[in-house]
Amino acid sequence: MFTLCSPYIHPFHIAFSAYRFLFFYHFSCIYQKKIVPLRSIMVLNYIWIGLILLAVIMGCVQFFVFGQSEIFTEILNSTFASAKNGFEISIGLTGILALWMGILNIGQQGGVVNTLSRGVAPFFRRIFPEIPPKHPVFGTMFMNIASNMLGLDNAATPIGLKAMAQLQEINPDKQKASNAMIMFIVLGASGLTIIPTTIMAYRAQMGAANPADVFLPLMIATYFSTLAGLLACCFMQKIKIWDKVIIGTILLLTGIMVGMLFAARSLPEATLNTVSALIAAVLLLSVICWFIIQATVRKVNVYEAFIDGAKGGFQTAIGIIPYLIAILVAVGMFRASGAMGLLEQGIGHLFAWMGVNPDMAGAVPTALMKPLSGSGARGMMIEAMATHGADSLVGRLCCILQGTTDTTFYIIAVYFGSVGIKNTRHAVGCCLFCDLIGTIAAFIIANIFFG
Repeated sequence: MFTLCSPYIHPFHIAFSAYRFLFFYHFSCIYQKKIVPLRSIMVLNYIWIGLILLAVIMGCVQFFVFGQSEIFTEILNSTFASAKNGFEISIGLTGILALWMGILNIGQQGGVVNTLSRGVAPFFRRIFPEIPPKHPVFGTMFMNIASNMLGLDNAATPIGLKAMAQLQEINPDKQKASNAMIMFIVLGASGLTIIPTTIMAYRAQMGAANPADVFLPLMIATYFSTLAGLLACCFMQKIKIWDKVIIGTILLLTGIMVGMLFAARSLPEATLNTVSALIAAVLLLSVICWFIIQATVRKVNVYEAFIDGAKGGFQTAIGIIPYLIAILVAVGMFRASGAMGLLEQGIGHLFAWMGVNPDMAGAVPTALMKPLSGSGARGMMIEAMATHGADSLVGRLCCILQGTTDTTFYIIAVYFGSVGIKNTRHAVGCCLFCDLIGTIAAFIIANIFFG
């Protein structure tokens, strides 16, 4: 097998160089004031091809240089095992997704999104000072962000595109992103989530003892990601951060999150796990009761609303089968060839040198993939749980990383592209700052709760 002192090219260098090329290529195009749609550079296509080709190259080196005669058989067998695993995971998700999509549909029909929108209205009016008061785009933006917080991705995207169209109507320069557009995009890309439905579903399918045990750490990490994006935009747009509503909201929420972290550090591991699981269970059950009660008060047929939403969960689970199989096969080949082990080994040595827990190195591929591809990051997360265990530090960290931020380049390309914006100004920088802070927060928080 390879070692770190091997004279041959380390796959970590290849992967890092590819990631760096894609990042700087996209950034340079934006700097030149021309937006590059994600589909045009086909990031996931290149990643998928690269993983397979690197696996074959590594297999050749293992066979011809190190005499590993079984390596090609192992790589081939990994494709069959990964395809079977992807299908079984997708089918197993059906029940869990149907449950939560049904619950979320009850909330949606009961007006929960509108309730959340009214609650954040005073805060939003201050961070979007350029939008005229009582403009209808406020309601659209509130609904988009509230939908994202509740995990209603299918509803959030079309609402978000409608908000961008409304913002473009009041944008004085139709080629250049307005401050309000950038703030809206950054808040969306920060991935603020209250109910990580899909992640809990994957954890349940992968055999986690308590699928919701990442609920609290994920909520804290995604909050800090969103806070970083908000502060970055306020700094770039010279928004008065010391406004009593803005600073009061930030201090209150930050105090709650920091307080939970300090409490987590002071508790023994067994007690922390129990308390975290209890808080997650109480919060999630409270949300379910809230949705049902509000829908009942508004005379919604709760049962039919649940059934309609559950049908969507079934369709979602079936629809992801080919995508999940594709990425799991590529990642499985990459691991079977020994390339993934070398990548994790190299990152582990780097972490040890930096004084970071080297056991978390296995989550770095998920962190690197997330800004580029949601499907790729999901595949990395599932593969990490399959390899290390759903309840391992790496498995839990990958789940937290998956839910902490959103797919930056996809959001920028789709949302700005939908209204013809060519100069995105500081949007990319602020979004990547969210990714950086969210990733750092995820590593720290995962180590506190599960390390």
